[in-house]
Amino acid sequence: MLRRQDVGHRVVVRRIVGVREDRQLFTDALGELVDLTETHLTLATDRGNLRVPLAEVHRAKRVPPARRPNATAVVALELAANEAWPAPVQDRLGGWLLRSADGWTGRGNSALPIGDPDRPLEAAIDAVERWYADRGQPAIINTPLPLAAPVGVALDERGWTTRPPTLMQTAPLATVRGRTPHRTDLPPVELAATPSDGWLALAAARKASHAGRTVGADPLDSLPAAARHLLTAVDQVRFAHLYGPSGALLAAGRGTVTGDGRWLGLTSIEVVPEARRQGLAQHVVRALVDWAAGLGATDVFLQVEERNTAAVALYRRLGFTTHHTYLTRVQPAA
Repeated sequence: MLRRQDVGHRVVVRRIVGVREDRQLFTDALGELVDLTETHLTLATDRGNLRVPLAEVHRAKRVPPARRPNATAVVALELAANEAWPAPVQDRLGGWLLRSADGWTGRGNSALPIGDPDRPLEAAIDAVERWYADRGQPAIINTPLPLAAPVGVALDERGWTTRPPTLMQTAPLATVRGRTPHRTDLPPVELAATPSDGWLALAAARKASHAGRTVGADPLDSLPAAARHLLTAVDQVRFAHLYGPSGALLAAGRGTVTGDGRWLGLTSIEVVPEARRQGLAQHVVRALVDWAAGLGATDVFLQVEERNTAAVALYRRLGFTTHHTYLTRVQPAA
């Protein structure tokens, strides 16, 4: 049977559709699993979404993607994503990247093994552990799959833990633009080269919530200097602000154009709880897509946790598919 971690992956479902002469009749459905609840699963198929009661599922399993991106494509996209989220401290271990940002976000404080580390694998992992130990941080390695599968095997043997899978999703920019309507009934989205204090406070509160922490009266107090560097140290970056009639910030987002101008990267798309289910997230995405199109970008990427089924379903509707998956591996405490 399928599990939460299968959301976002290609699966095949054998479904019971009836009985004839005391024998069950079956039909198979193939598609991307976009939602899984206690009672139903939802597949995105070539003919549209298919919602199936679990009581009708005879058998289901994950299957290989329709096509796997080659190693060159994975490396290029990971480098574009790194350019869009630049840690203030970066070092090289051969082809591997070592990144540190005062502990703010996993991506900004992890090694990225996407090339030859110029030494045996075990020695490379030893070097990663020393590099982060020198900075008083736990060693973290993000392993793009299947590219870095051998690294993952070596980390398993060392007892490294694994955080929930993250999907690197992509879509043609024209597709996303076509699926996000231009809403004249909503307040306009304001794009700025720097984030407002309200934008930063929303981002700080979100990161704290994901980490299981509480924030004080002023969420900005929890933002290290490295956080502002991660957010702003990109040549082409815009911060989306959507204000309500009272002047309160209702939704926010961030867009970057990297990878030699090809990729629009979407990060920090957030809607305050009281304003959700009104299409504000799509409204923000549309504004950032329009901006990137004006710069000549042709494709869009984003990163979303596999277990965030609501976001996965939203991005599926906008045309995103999973390019590859990565696992965040964490060195066990001594």
